Amino acid sequence: MREIVLDTETTGFDPAGGDRIVEIGCVELVNHVPTGLTFQRYVNPERDVPHPAFAVHGLAREFLAAHPVFAAIVPDFIAFIEDSPLIIHNAAFDLGFVNAEFVRLGHAPLPESRAVDTVQIARRKIPPGASASLDALCARFGIDTSERTLHGALKDALLLAEVYLEFIGGRQPGLTFASARNRASASSGKSTVTVTNLSIRADSSPCPSAPEHRRAHQSTDAA
Repeated sequence: MREIVLDTETTGFDPAGGDRIVEIGCVELVNHVPTGLTFQRYVNPERDVPHPAFAVHGLAREFLAAHPVFAAIVPDFIAFIEDSPLIIHNAAFDLGFVNAEFVRLGHAPLPESRAVDTVQIARRKIPPGASASLDALCARFGIDTSERTLHGALKDALLLAEVYLEFIGGRQPGLTFASARNRASASSGKSTVTVTNLSIRADSSPCPSAPEHRRAHQSTDAA
């Protein structure tokens, strides 16, 4: 079973009021195991970035202006997620922003039924009244966030993948995303991040589609 862990960074809280996505990040899991394949893009929101949002993710309008608009990344994004379930922390927020962008471009919105909301999973599994924030859940499971001084879609998707695997009992002993998260932090000037075996390589080449990635691995295995 293939699943995609997804996170976004935005200009605010209200897509209906004109807020836009500024970064989108995804992590692929197959049978609850990270494959090493990710998708990440910075997005030109075609508007200003209010200070409260900038304080969260540190992505300034001047930086984002050099990156593609959402319409330009849609084909790669759709090819990456395919029809896989989407693991999202507070799904209504991120799915709402993705769907607002889709509708703006004339695409059909992603159905809510595709989303697995880890906030709802947390509410069922942690003590009543305990925080279900991503930071709190990382602390609960001993997941290192020391390199996360600012939010980032790929960084947070990697963290969420670890939290999700803890919830479902799929995290393998000794498995860590730390090196990938650290390199995601260091690659803030790039718009494409490709991960192989949890070692991130940041470059300017297009991110391979999920089918291409799997075919490459199948060829390697056959050899």
